[in-house]
Amino acid sequence: MAETASLQVSSHAPLAQPQKITSIKTISESPGLTSIPSTYIFTPNPDDQVISEKEASLPIIDYSLLTSANTDERSKIIYELGKACQDWGFFMVINHGVPESLMRSMIDMCGGFFDLSEEDKEEYRGKHVLDPIRCGTSFNASAEKIFFWKDFLKILSHPVFHSPSKPSGFSETSLEYSQRAREIARELLKGISESLGLEANYIEKALNLEEGLQVIAANFYPPCPQPELAMGMPPHSDHGLLSFLIHNGISGLQVQHEGKWVNVNGIPNSFLVNIGDHLEILSNGKYRSVLHRAVVNNKATRISIATVQGPSLDSIVRPAEELLERERKAPAYTGMKYKEYLELQQSNNLDGKLNLDRLRNQVV
Repeated sequence: MAETASLQVSSHAPLAQPQKITSIKTISESPGLTSIPSTYIFTPNPDDQVISEKEASLPIIDYSLLTSANTDERSKIIYELGKACQDWGFFMVINHGVPESLMRSMIDMCGGFFDLSEEDKEEYRGKHVLDPIRCGTSFNASAEKIFFWKDFLKILSHPVFHSPSKPSGFSETSLEYSQRAREIARELLKGISESLGLEANYIEKALNLEEGLQVIAANFYPPCPQPELAMGMPPHSDHGLLSFLIHNGISGLQVQHEGKWVNVNGIPNSFLVNIGDHLEILSNGKYRSVLHRAVVNNKATRISIATVQGPSLDSIVRPAEELLERERKAPAYTGMKYKEYLELQQSNNLDGKLNLDRLRNQVV
């Protein structure tokens, strides 16, 4: 039987954002800015290798085949989905049915939020990780020594929907977008369940996805005068089960694959989807969350929106017992309540897969 972690986690994660920290948008708009503040200088690994998307093709999953009545087509795409999860942990989803106009509108609305005055955004600053609406800069500036070249907006959109009151139309657009993304995520997770040899609804039931947490995280990366010295987001994996990413067409995402960083843009109107830490736990490490990062440039603003689909906050996520029994393996991870994992992550720096590593068991 898998154990449950008893790590000490504060019931109130520290403030994610001290109010004295200046937004990166404000810094980037400073007249005559030619260099970055020393607190933003990030030292990359000198051995990092970066390759183009053409040199390492990201898997493509045709969503229409996953919902097809043709059992042969569906079986084939479930196999391909499992292979993408196992080989990459990152894939593109096409033919998903979400209008391109809605995806563009969502990006425009988030851009409109970042364009609001600092006074309009003030009510959402520096709060608990599970506050319904939260904006700020970097990741966790109260704990970081080096800041990241980005501002963010995070919204809890399920099980209870929330939205900032400005800009006009944000609520309607984000509600429709979040509902469509959630529907696709649940269907993908059924396919992933089957690819693991589990019942289609296993993940849905085991992690209470009816009450599953959905987080919309919009990121704003303005032009940086010294992009080679700064980082938009450091190498990290995502919490939750699946993350969907869309962006405004400006490149910046890099995914680690076979020890190299792959520049990823994605096919227009596709979702970039990656495996989260909690799907790695549930699959007992068969499907692994993948490190990715965001680099910046000195010419154009990049806006990206990650929509994280997670378990319910009270779900204890542990390796699936059915998998352990069938494969005769010991649990590689200790179970932990999803809410506690989120609070643990917010109380630390964003550093690779550090939080997931805390739950790894020594399996002989």
